Amino acid sequence: MVTQSITIKNPSGLHLRPAGLLCKEALRYKSKVSFKVRSSTANAKSVLSVLGACVKCGDEIEFVCEGPDEENALAGMIRLVEEGLGE
Repeated sequence: MVTQSITIKNPSGLHLRPAGLLCKEALRYKSKVSFKVRSSTANAKSVLSVLGACVKCGDEIEFVCEGPDEENALAGMIRLVEEGLGE
């Protein structure tokens, strides 16, 4: 299991479009990909779970990846958020 925290910089947080991009990236990996924000945990492979986490601009999330390609999954998720999730 690998983890890393990152701050969301998108002005609108994780609304539908960036949530979809996040899920699309997570689905590329065999590993379980989730993230923790405040007191909840969201499945990064589920758009509804990501939207339900209500992630806002400035929130710090911690990605948790566990499985055969966990290192690549974590790197991919962090890269996507750093690049602004398509915005």
